Amino acid sequence: MTTTQNSRSESADGAGPLPAEAGQVSEKEARQVAEAARETAWDRPSFGKELFLGRFRLDLINPWPRAKPEDVERAEEFLGAFGAYLDSEVDGAAIERDARIPDEVFHGLARLGAFGMKIDRRYGGLGLSNLHYCRALMRAGSVNPAISALLSAHQSIGVPQPLKMFGTPEQKQRFLPRLAAGEVSAFLLTEPDVGSDPARLATTAEPTEDGTGYRLNGLKLWATNGTVATLLVVMARVPAAEGRRGGITAFVVEGDSEGITVERRNAFVGLRGLENSLTRFHDVFVPKENVIGGEGKGLKIALTTLNTGRLSLPAMCVGAGKWSLNVAREWAADRVQWGRPVGEHEAVAKKLAFIAATTYGMESMLDLCCLLADDDRNDIRIEAALVKLYASEMAWKIADELIQIRGGRGYETAESLAARGERPAAVEQLLRDLRINRIFEGSTEIMHLLIAREAVDAHLSVAGDIIDPDAGLGRKAKAGARAGVFYARWLPTLAVGRGQAPGAYHEFGPLAGHLRHVERASRKLARSTFYAMSRWQGKMERKQAFLGRVVDIGAELFAMSAVCVRATAERAEHPEHVELADLFCRQARLRVDELFTGLWSNTDSLDVAAAKRILAGRYASLEEGVVTPPADQPWVARWQPGPSTAEDVRRRIPPVG
Repeated sequence: MTTTQNSRSESADGAGPLPAEAGQVSEKEARQVAEAARETAWDRPSFGKELFLGRFRLDLINPWPRAKPEDVERAEEFLGAFGAYLDSEVDGAAIERDARIPDEVFHGLARLGAFGMKIDRRYGGLGLSNLHYCRALMRAGSVNPAISALLSAHQSIGVPQPLKMFGTPEQKQRFLPRLAAGEVSAFLLTEPDVGSDPARLATTAEPTEDGTGYRLNGLKLWATNGTVATLLVVMARVPAAEGRRGGITAFVVEGDSEGITVERRNAFVGLRGLENSLTRFHDVFVPKENVIGGEGKGLKIALTTLNTGRLSLPAMCVGAGKWSLNVAREWAADRVQWGRPVGEHEAVAKKLAFIAATTYGMESMLDLCCLLADDDRNDIRIEAALVKLYASEMAWKIADELIQIRGGRGYETAESLAARGERPAAVEQLLRDLRINRIFEGSTEIMHLLIAREAVDAHLSVAGDIIDPDAGLGRKAKAGARAGVFYARWLPTLAVGRGQAPGAYHEFGPLAGHLRHVERASRKLARSTFYAMSRWQGKMERKQAFLGRVVDIGAELFAMSAVCVRATAERAEHPEHVELADLFCRQARLRVDELFTGLWSNTDSLDVAAAKRILAGRYASLEEGVVTPPADQPWVARWQPGPSTAEDVRRRIPPVG
């Protein structure tokens, strides 16, 4: 048994042993770990960052970016073949029914090059742009979302993306051709007791005595593609030592290495074809050449990878919106009640308008983020996070409204509808499949905090020591001087802006008024953030409901900007898009007004106080009269280090014949 394993102790909450390096960290320590993993430099422009600071930099997204013609030609050829294959060879209903993507689908995707869409052509990949990659995922998801999840988990957060950004030339040459040819990869960070709090990471990577590599020990939960992957990105903690930085580190691990056991394939309410694992590592040897980016760089690599990796998830949400619009439109025109098609009744008409406008808004945000990412002259960490947050929330609302429009048929399975001779629109499956998107790759709550941290970064940069309780008087005085200079320059810019000029943004025609509203709202949002910083200072990080509303306002403003610029750029080919953009902005402005009101008129403090009483059991009598889940098992399963005692349930896709 290794030294680290000897130092393990059962955690206080019974969730399992943690290495001494992780331990029972305090809230402050956990935040320090997360803060250390942040990208702190802003060496490229960011429309989102400027928006939260009250600076409406429309020049950063207008004129609407365009894809390179040579990229478009290659991509269209692939997308045509990809779509034809999905239509003719993939049975999405069978994947849902059998909870399994067939081996032959893996083979077909590999022949098309779908596993190498984001891998550079010099390594055998297709080298698609982010825009066309997301369009491919959207197309695949409309057949069955498990296919999109397979491809995106493999390329967006699996081995290809970290190696593309941080790998050595030798690592790229060793691994990327295999992945482009059809081998599957997975990303393993989450553990039974570690979700969004990486400071508690318990998987260890002990350096070997001969210095040739590391020994991995730990248990990883919810690894998408984990049951089929032959190459893994594993996050593990290297213990610090003299001359060794240590810390959370990213490794490329061969999936068939001795000591790896896939103990379970996890099953979920949706995405039934998802190959998701519980994977154990016991003394798994990993050569030192397989470290990505250096020791202690694991979390920074993970967060940086997600900046563009997050775009895959909203692609599937946009696809769901398009599918929902088709079903809602055709059903609402065909179904007659009280002498009129149901779509002509105001109650249903409002839902149709919401679905259409919101789908246009989501697609505009996504396309803009992809084009900005492909340009590589922009920092899109805020924009990508905003579109992930916004699309996952809005797609869920769209699916809920679609079920309501469809009525009882929306709750009925596609198989049951077909058995009665009706069109098998799998609306209830859509709802189940979409629900995970509000959790995948950063839950809504975590995304609010992540984006809020970036939104207030300018304030913390100048006022950090003022609000830091550990800072001495000298540091506070220097911080006060810096803050005075910053705010003396910045605050006057929030009083008056271009949005107050009646003729501003006239080149956008009927959409100009919406852009003037965005400019004014951006300054108002920045003023509100400043006031909150002044009021709560160091306690602001605990005002999560307030910060969530700030982020939601920013998301709406970003979406409004995207639709106005896109619709104006496309008005010659699609004049109807101007109508959609106007509709979306009118709906969004109402949501923004409500969010601004909620910043200061809310029950947040009452809710927090009530929650403390709830946790203390004061209202436990309210739970009486029902049968609750049995209490003979822990909420988080205990685990012990050591060899696996479970059957290995990994699935190996046979080679193409």
